[in-house]
Amino acid sequence: MRIFGTILAGGQGRRLGGVDKALLRLGSETLLERAAGRLGPQVERLALSANGPEAAYRAAGLAREDAVLPDPPPGDLGPLAGVLAGLDWAGAGGADWLVTAAVDTPFLPCDLVPRLLLAVETAGTAGMAMAASGGRRHPTAALWPVALRDELAAELAGGLRKLGAFGAARGAALAEFATGSGPDPFFNINTAEDLAAAGAALR
Repeated sequence: MRIFGTILAGGQGRRLGGVDKALLRLGSETLLERAAGRLGPQVERLALSANGPEAAYRAAGLAREDAVLPDPPPGDLGPLAGVLAGLDWAGAGGADWLVTAAVDTPFLPCDLVPRLLLAVETAGTAGMAMAASGGRRHPTAALWPVALRDELAAELAGGLRKLGAFGAARGAALAEFATGSGPDPFFNINTAEDLAAAGAALR
């Protein structure tokens, strides 16, 4: 069983003034470095789904061997387009599964992949799984069978834009993560205040 990973970083960061979130710094690392450091060891190969200049991502810490995947035309179709690009890349590389995670989730669990796999196994299906915590689903943190590629492409072409809707329609299994006393493992950074809160949690 081969599992590849894709960091989703194609958002426009509107509430942060249009900044590319992958390039934001949190402590001594960029968000890209932090996401790659947490997801990378859990997968065979890693890619970044993003629409900025590749050189900027390399300078921000993306390893030379990690691919950069722009959204398929016409672009700006939301995170489902990033997942589709990831599935195309994973399928071409011979993977069976793709795990996705958003670049703006700095506390991403280091056991995300085994927990998602366990959720699928427990559900007794060959379908997808997504993470959940604190009573909320996190559809960007998900395990996708590469075999779903054509189905997802058709839904995207038909106008679907929401990851959660795609997963819910297919009965995605849930991997529940405890929030505990620290930050939610899927806390995501959308504003300057969120970035400051994440920095405070690291101290």
